[in-house]
Parts: sequence; C-alpha cells; structure tokens
Amino acid sequence: MEIVFVEDPQEKRRIAAGILGELPAWFGLPESTKAYIETSTALPFWAAMEVGEPLGFIVEKQTGPRTAELYVMGVQPQRHRQGTGRRLLMALEADCREKGFRFLQVKTVAAGHYEEYDRTRLFYEAMGFTQLEVFPTLWDPWNPCLVMVKWLGEAEKARNGNEIDPDPGHDP
Repeated sequence: MEIVFVEDPQEKRRIAAGILGELPAWFGLPESTKAYIETSTALPFWAAMEVGEPLGFIVEKQTGPRTAELYVMGVQPQRHRQGTGRRLLMALEADCREKGFRFLQVKTVAAGHYEEYDRTRLFYEAMGFTQLEVFPTLWDPWNPCLVMVKWLGEAEKARNGNEIDPDPGHDP
C-alpha cells in the first residue's frame, strides 16, 4: 500500500464516491455524501492505493491561519483496523505541519448514538485527538456533532520557508 497525493478533481471524485459508497453506516445521507464528494475535489486529497486500486482517502480543509480540519475520510470496510486510516492521517498531519498549522480538528457524531461512530471516535482518540465540544444541533438533534482537536506541535516553518511566530498575538 502507498499513500499518494491526488490532484486531478475527476480522480478525487471517483475515489471519494467509490469509497463512501461502501460506507452506508457512516455516509448514508445522499445529500451530505454528495457534498463531501464535490467539496473534496477542490481540497488537498490523499489516497491509499494498492495495485492501482483505492483502499481509502482523506481530505484536508484549512479552517484558519494555523488550523485545519480533517474534512472527510473513508476506508474500505475490509481494510478497517489494518493501518490504512492511520497512514492516511499521518500523511495529512505531515502536510499540516509543513504548512505551519498548529491544530487539526475533526467532526464526528457524539458518543452513544451509533456503534460505527463510537468506533470512529475511539480511532481519533487513539490517534491523539481530544474531545473539545458537542454541538447538539449543528447537524441534527438525532446526530449531535462532536468536535475533536489535536495539537500538531509548534509550527516549524510555513510552506514558503518563513519562520512562524508561535504566538502571533504576542508583542515581544
């Protein structure tokens, strides 16, 4: 398996649609799934590939000057718990650090509502994310949004090579 950065919007669409189509327990709302697929075509996108076939993908969305969101991720069900998601997340985190991001967030469903999302939350916790806040009605009352965050460390350098002030609001 190799993790590759995908640039072609049509290839992103093909990979995302194929993988998300295999995950109806997580992506069973057609309008939301379509929005994830279409938005992903314009964002940084990595795919886990094996013999030319996608096993999973992950998408990064910048949310602030020093923050990003794991916008959407999907891994073929038969590849769960085999390191595919971990390797995808590591690629996204490396890119975030290179860009000088200090925090990464992810949104998922709050604990105790769906077994599948409880497993997802446990994955994120194992990968170093911390539960930040639950927004009970951000999505729907029956689908409470949990925001989780991960500190990526002090930003070393921005993509352009310039040093980043770790505390831009502080005057020396």
